[in-house]
Amino acid sequence: MKRLLPLMVTALVLAAAPPLAQAAKNTLDIYFIDVEGGQATLVVTPSGESLLIDTGFPSDDALIAPAFGAKPGASSDGRDPKRILAAARDAGLKQIDYLLLTHYHADHAGGAVELSQLLPIRTFVDHGAPAAGADEGVPGTQRIYEGYAAIRAKGTHLLAKPGERLKLKGVEATFVSSDGVVLKKALAGAGPPNGACGAGAVPAQEKIENPHSVGVRLRYGAFRFLDLGDLSGDPLFALACPNGLIGPADVYLIAHHGGADAADPSMFEAIKPLVAVFNNGPRKGAQPRTLTQVKQTTGLDGWQLHRSIIPGSENAADERLANLDESTSAWIKISASEDGSFIVMNARNGYSKRYKR
Repeated sequence: MKRLLPLMVTALVLAAAPPLAQAAKNTLDIYFIDVEGGQATLVVTPSGESLLIDTGFPSDDALIAPAFGAKPGASSDGRDPKRILAAARDAGLKQIDYLLLTHYHADHAGGAVELSQLLPIRTFVDHGAPAAGADEGVPGTQRIYEGYAAIRAKGTHLLAKPGERLKLKGVEATFVSSDGVVLKKALAGAGPPNGACGAGAVPAQEKIENPHSVGVRLRYGAFRFLDLGDLSGDPLFALACPNGLIGPADVYLIAHHGGADAADPSMFEAIKPLVAVFNNGPRKGAQPRTLTQVKQTTGLDGWQLHRSIIPGSENAADERLANLDESTSAWIKISASEDGSFIVMNARNGYSKRYKR
């Protein structure tokens, strides 16, 4: 018994100890949450801080149907906030430290009010009021903003300004665009002439609020991630041409869900991503022109939240499609290490792939 006692004590201590992975988290984790063609991207830093970029659709289908083609009941009962909550729970979060709204269209900002009832939100980040004429361009934009502004008033509010940083521990988060303005000077490691620049910008499909999107570049050690919301038109082009202002990005969440106005090869050449993620839906984003651009970019893998059923689409390989139809809501998750290596995982089938520049 005397010999067994130390072993029994050791076993009890090990049983009571937290899992090793939780005790020694050293990755930057990014969840691309399926909100059926909107955006909700959850970032969890190695220190446990959280940054949520956009909140998906609201549950008021009458509001979003005219502009976004939602089917009756598609967003009922707070579908997207609940999906965000599921990802937050998977990450062990009890609150959202920073909520960044790229812009105020219903597919990006619509779930904010309902989400605030599920998770406390500490700090709100945005580009200010909607662009002039935004409600005429996309009906419902002003109503979405007013609902968001009411919950924003209960927390801390930050205005995103290009070149400024969000205060995250151990992770550099730099705003590269906001309210129609982009960086005035190149970030470190950027700036050479871009040989892929054409005669000018691809015209924005939505010309008022999308070009005002907040864009952010995250850097954790040697790893870099770029999220530009729905940035398009002249501001998107200005970040890439005539000189790239951002520098390399290992992972690029393709602007505007991979719409045709995000297919300009100049951005892909400027940031040279290893992975491009489409936050698309079956009938929205991931348009054939952008899918083709990704396939033609050397060394680039495309990952999609949904298989596109738009005529002419050539989707990524099955293992890199998170959802084959609307019956599932699997996310794509990235776990990045400080040395720049990262793993992309498809929650639908468990397939994962490791990348290193």
